[in-house]
Amino acid sequence: MAAKIAAIVLAGGRGTRSGGDLPKQYKELQGEPVILPSLRLFLEHPQVSLVQPVIHPDDQDRFAKATSGLDLPAPVMGGATRQDSVRAGLQALEPLEPDFVLVHDSARPFATLALVDRALAAVKASGAAIPALPVTDTVKEVDAQERVRRTIDRTTLRLIQTPQAFAFLSLLNAHRRAAQEGKHDFTDDAALAEWAGFSVTAFAGDADNVKLTTPEDFVKAASAHAALQDDIRTGIGFDVHAFGEGDHVVLGGIRIAHDRGLKGHSDADVVLHAMVDALLGALCDGDIGAHFPPSDPQWRGASSDRFLQFAIERVKARGGTVAHLDTTIVCEAPKIGPHRDAMRKRIADIAGISLDRVGVKATTSEGLGFTGRGEGIAAYATATIRIRRNVGDAE
Repeated sequence: MAAKIAAIVLAGGRGTRSGGDLPKQYKELQGEPVILPSLRLFLEHPQVSLVQPVIHPDDQDRFAKATSGLDLPAPVMGGATRQDSVRAGLQALEPLEPDFVLVHDSARPFATLALVDRALAAVKASGAAIPALPVTDTVKEVDAQERVRRTIDRTTLRLIQTPQAFAFLSLLNAHRRAAQEGKHDFTDDAALAEWAGFSVTAFAGDADNVKLTTPEDFVKAASAHAALQDDIRTGIGFDVHAFGEGDHVVLGGIRIAHDRGLKGHSDADVVLHAMVDALLGALCDGDIGAHFPPSDPQWRGASSDRFLQFAIERVKARGGTVAHLDTTIVCEAPKIGPHRDAMRKRIADIAGISLDRVGVKATTSEGLGFTGRGEGIAAYATATIRIRRNVGDAE
């Protein structure tokens, strides 16, 4: 029987050193709140079945807005310290009886599926495991006047990151014991685990898994994130729907009056359907029918913007961004030109990208084929995305 894995994403801090009025976990990085990549990371990981956010009580509206559309449980309210917040998350998960738990800081938005894989392999072998990086600079100990006392042997030193992984009940019991004994000064869960007598194992961390603390960190992270997205991919999509009864068609998310409608299980938006397949093709992630089968009644009459949002989220879950979306619509009628700009804007809004990254074109088939005979509408689409190389290799 597979182990039940839970993840706690900590977002209860105030992040005052990052500057500005917003807590750092809700500031934007690459066009989205910092908290989102961490939540998506665990939601997408095939071994993680429970994701518990822990937030500050003052941030409930911010959290709801930032995570709209994600399948998450209600957030737990954090405490005065990081330690209190972790304990609150653990107690919320206790009735679900997970075997192992990952504890991650939302201010580390660049953690990867591969790093989570290493965490799970290590915790299953040892019961307590933390990601660590070797110290590469020379380390000195100084006194209160900044005079050097000695040089420390760096070969035994490590810089520690999250997610940290533990056997669930062991960590919960350690937190409860610490609370009972008034121990509140642990800076991470590994320190608490060491105090409780755990043997904690270090595994290979990720140099890109930086923690955002200062305004300079955000500037550096934006530049580094763009540089890391060195895997540029293009996907192609195609869709067609036949005309049927109706008084409008939906194309590119826009309702257009017409003397006939398009037949389909959802709203039959050939433009968005083609774009979804183009995005999924760039990800090598199946097609629209695999994720939204026509046999499933929940998609009957569904608005296709949900499908496009899903595909965009799949790109973001791989540490990626959408660079460009383009479509060519093939039909004799209705006329696309008057609606072109509205389509571009709607697609850009759904995808969360700028208008200059969306192209909409139209053509006829000169009276040839099913489109030329006015029997239906076809759409071709291409999607160009940038993702992080070697991200998404979880087994």
